[in-house]
Parts: sequence; structure tokens; C-alpha cells
Amino acid sequence: MFGRRAFIAALVLLVGMVGGKAGSEGRAVGTFSPEGLAKVSDYIRNEVATGKIPGAILLLQQHGKPVYYENFGVRDVATEISMSADTIFRLYSMSKPITSVMAMMLVEEGKLSLDDPVAKYIPAFASMKVGVEKKAEDDKVSLVLEPLERPVTIKDLMRHTAGLPYGYYGGELVNKLYADAGLFNNGNSTNAEFVAKITALPLAEQPGTKWDYGHATDVLGRVVEVISGKSLLQFEKERLLDPLGMTETAFFVADPAKFPRVAEPMPADRNINPTTQVRDIKRPVTWESGGGGMVGTIGDYTRFAQMLLNGGTYEGRRYLQPETIALMASDHIGPETKIARDQNYYPGGNSGFGLGFAVRTSVPSGTSWPLGEYRWDGVGGTFFFIDPEDDLFGIFMVQTPSQRGRIQLALKTLIYQAMGR
Repeated sequence: MFGRRAFIAALVLLVGMVGGKAGSEGRAVGTFSPEGLAKVSDYIRNEVATGKIPGAILLLQQHGKPVYYENFGVRDVATEISMSADTIFRLYSMSKPITSVMAMMLVEEGKLSLDDPVAKYIPAFASMKVGVEKKAEDDKVSLVLEPLERPVTIKDLMRHTAGLPYGYYGGELVNKLYADAGLFNNGNSTNAEFVAKITALPLAEQPGTKWDYGHATDVLGRVVEVISGKSLLQFEKERLLDPLGMTETAFFVADPAKFPRVAEPMPADRNINPTTQVRDIKRPVTWESGGGGMVGTIGDYTRFAQMLLNGGTYEGRRYLQPETIALMASDHIGPETKIARDQNYYPGGNSGFGLGFAVRTSVPSGTSWPLGEYRWDGVGGTFFFIDPEDDLFGIFMVQTPSQRGRIQLALKTLIYQAMGR
């Protein structure tokens, strides 16, 4: 499958990782074939060789053990340092599941309810308005502010139905307001200051009416701070990161000795959107963005993913109840909710959305991919998926804003083909 040296390196460097049905030619579905995994390796190797990405890491962990691990290429073409398990990546929106887990810990403790109005913790949400575009007789479009039909709830924040867009796509007037507010240039603001900027803007939709991806999880991070009385990172370190052994996960790289371990995209592949480039994570920031600010290693995220796959436990310690994770990994925007999906519906037509994850609800044409898989990714290129049916998860670490969607689809296809699906 891959060299003995790579296999040994995987087991040594990823210490602490905890990783059928009839298929073609008698092989069990959900069991990987060496030939199939070789195609996975060939694909990633070609991406590096053709200069599309500097390097990457792929881990597939099944039944608590790594069944595939390989480093490809380099961390940064400027330094030519080889990719390795201790490489630090920008996680971007793979921060969202971590923040969601923190919120669900508070739900289990009775300190927070999914039905709570956000205004209970951030009072300014009570006076927010919804921006609605109105066209006059001369066809001029203006923005009219309308009152909330119901409060924004914690559940709205977790499933992206709060009307809080990112603002960097679409031509709507509310999106333009969010883009012009410079919310992504927020490194020196606290979460409290960030939320103050958000509440000065209108919502893009009435709460609970539309899946609209954006800053909702950043607001959720502030709710966690209000309830816990601690900064988001302090609470995360106390309740999740330190106990789980996620010692490299933070909001920037504080130690200069670790700077050479930071993965960088290709020099011409640094644009997140037309006005924003990938963040320099070697520079300190005050903003602890629960929606997109974290950095970390594949080993750290492996512990997090295995905890989820285990039903909330890792190495004998319980972080969440199995019922809580099942709730998070259930579709909360299905047809019965009558929730619309925006024009850029990122989970795709075969998936709904839970409380922090996309959730597969139907099988893509031409595949036998498992239902119930849940997953998310980051705009920097990283992605992960958890497949309870096959007792499997996968994590792909790379930094490539421009190539991420194409690579993710191709890799997922090859991985499932290697499983006989």
C-alpha cells in the first residue's frame, strides 16, 4: 500500500490515533484494496508533480487504526521542507465542528438550550432587523429593514439558518454590507467586539428560513464565552484540547521555533476571495474565530475525529454523550423544515446539514456511498469525513484555496472506490 518506512513513520508520529458487507470479487465493502489505495496515492502524487499543490497528507483510519497514511511533497515550495505529520495547517472552517462540540457540552450541562434565543446571551440580537430588497417604480433597488418574525436561536447558529452571511459572494445588498464591513480583517478584535459589528448589520433572511453559510459559528463562539466566563480558547483548552491531546491546535502559531512547520499554498494560490488572502498564522491575533480561525496538525484533528466516531469518548474519557453526537450528525434542514438553500449550497444536493456538519442523506448517482456520513472542510483546502457505517474517518490536509473543491471530490471518489463502494 505504501512503503514500510512511511507506515512506521505514521505509527510513530501519529501516536495516540485511535483507527463488512459483500463487495466485488468477494472483498468486503468497507475494506480497502491495495490497488485502490495505490490509485489514491497516484492521484495526490500527480497533483504535487504538476505543481498544483506543494504537498499534502492523507490519513484513513478504520476500527481505531490507521489503514493508510502518507505524506506528499513539501510544506512550502519556498523552503522545500518535506511534508510531515507535525506540519501545521490553517483549518479555517474545520474550526466550526470544534466550536459546535463546545456548545453541545454546555447543552448537556443544562447551561444552554438549542431553543434559547441568542439575545439571552447577546442582548443586541433582540433589536436586529432583516434587510429586504425592494424595487421602486424606477427599478431602483433599496434595502428596507423589517422586524424579526421570531428570535434567532442557538440552533439557527449551529445549522446556519441565522441569516448571517459571509458577504463575499452574491450581489445582494446585505451581502455587500457584510463585505464592506471588513469583518475578515478582524485580527485585533475580541469576539465581543466582533459580535458588536455583526449586530450593527441587518440579517440577510428571517431566522430559520434559509441555509445561508456565514458568521453564525463565530457568534456561537461568543455565546460559549459568555456562558463559560472564559475566552473561547481557554474554554476549549480546558474542556477539549488539552484533555484530548490536541496540543498544537490554537488560533495562531505562537512559538517561532514552529514557524518552519507551517504549510503554505503555492505562491499564486493565496486568494480566499477577491479581497482576502490566506492569513499569516505566524502573526498573533486577538480574534478567536470559532468559525474559521484555528490552526492545527493532522494528529490533533485525528484525536478529535476519533472521539466523534467513538460516540464521544477517547482513551477512556467522555466528552459528549452518543445521543448528542447522533443529534449533531442528523439532518436539521430537511424538507419537513421548509428551509430553503442558498444558491451556493456547499454540502451539495445529496446532503443536509446538522449541528456543525454536512450530513449525507442520499446516495450520489453511480455510487454506493454510505448514508449517515458527516463531514466538513476548510477554505484553505483541508477536509475530513466520518463514516460510522464503515467505522472509518478520513482527514486530508493541504493548503490550496483554488483547487480544494476539485481535489476533494476526486479524492472522495477514489477513496470509496478503494473500499468497493
